[in-house]
Amino acid sequence: MYWQDQEEDKTQYVVPGDVVDLTFKVQCKQLPLDHAHALSQVIQQELPWFVEEPLVGMHLIHGAESGNGWIRPQEPDALLSLSRRARFALRLPKHRIQEAAALAGRKLCIAGSDLILREPYEKLLSAITTIFARYIITDEVEDEATFLRQAAELLNKEGIQVKRMISGRTHVLRMPDADVQTRSLMLDGLEIEQSVYLQQHGLGAGRKMGCGLFLPHKGIDAVGQAQE
Repeated sequence: MYWQDQEEDKTQYVVPGDVVDLTFKVQCKQLPLDHAHALSQVIQQELPWFVEEPLVGMHLIHGAESGNGWIRPQEPDALLSLSRRARFALRLPKHRIQEAAALAGRKLCIAGSDLILREPYEKLLSAITTIFARYIITDEVEDEATFLRQAAELLNKEGIQVKRMISGRTHVLRMPDADVQTRSLMLDGLEIEQSVYLQQHGLGAGRKMGCGLFLPHKGIDAVGQAQE
């Protein structure tokens, strides 16, 4: 854990709409828990500009952590059961929204599972100054202190002096060439402009396979609930 005190900033700020999340309802009963590579490949086939567009990112699909005695599986080969509330989202610059929205109604085959995207809607990025990323790639994720130091270095390169950081679980994303080691990261005490910038630009590599993308979080006091 890394911690500094923060002064309250009451400056009003309007979140720009030049980068948004385009979120789709999902029709799919089950999906491989480790679907980062398969989903990324299919999206690249459907949207030829996906790889080259610098601000594009792809959120992985997450089911519930637990419920009615069911516990989210952790084994790489496990299947993830999805409810009607499951969503898939692309982080996109505004000028790509119409093209990406054309994915609605298509049946996508993700590692043997049929996935149909429905009813897309736009969602602005958040002005919340506590943000959370499930998957951050750095050279070292096993040692928490080293991971946080490297994350701080990445933030410094973006001109951001972080005040509070907490790392969470490690996670391996399996890829054809080599597995990708990741760790979750929560940032707190950011300026609003810094929060929006990081949501727009991400942190580290791997945006096209779900890494480095930040989401708003209700607060650092609830960090235990976010470390999925």
